[in-house]
Amino acid sequence: MTEPTREKFATQVKSETLAMLRSLAKSEGRQLQALVDEALSDLIDKRKRARPRAHVMAAYDATHEKYADLYEKLAE
Repeated sequence: MTEPTREKFATQVKSETLAMLRSLAKSEGRQLQALVDEALSDLIDKRKRARPRAHVMAAYDATHEKYADLYEKLAE
């Protein structure tokens, strides 16, 4: 299995955050880049889940006209 292509990028973080991240990497015996990669992947997954799923919105749209009054009351 081949390694995924990696790309370098530069950014800035708070000194305290970087120190804690380095400490965590050392205590876990992992590389800093592995923790950054994990954190970015977790953030992306979290943001994807925050959006309503397409089939849920389709069901809502299909029933909106019939149940609009109920939806308004539930929103209150």
